[in-house]
Amino acid sequence: MSENEVSKQVIAAALEVHRELGPGLLESVYEHCLALELQRAGLTCVRQRALPVIYKGEELEFGFRMDLVVEDLVVVEVKATEGASELHFAQLLTYLKLSGRKLGLLINFNEPLVKRGIRRVVNGLDEDHS
Repeated sequence: MSENEVSKQVIAAALEVHRELGPGLLESVYEHCLALELQRAGLTCVRQRALPVIYKGEELEFGFRMDLVVEDLVVVEVKATEGASELHFAQLLTYLKLSGRKLGLLINFNEPLVKRGIRRVVNGLDEDHS
């Protein structure tokens, strides 16, 4: 399965979670429900995957964690804020670089239409989902 196929399934699952719950809940609730939805769709989904920082050959203990890694291909960063900021985008971009993955999705569930809260990041390029 390709990154694009996985991302389509993640977006479909996010739409289903938002349709069921709506905006206004905590990030952790959306993360958990999205993981459940993805697993029900038959996808491998790891929550809170540790992400080490290697600086000049030394692994640093900072405890970074990626919200979801789907099929070991796509990094999903879940937010529930008033508008995802450029800092959230930068965080996802850094996670992609550090993990060696090519595709990430920033999903902000605190939107009336979650479709407007999805940003797709490919090799450092931001592609708003529309």
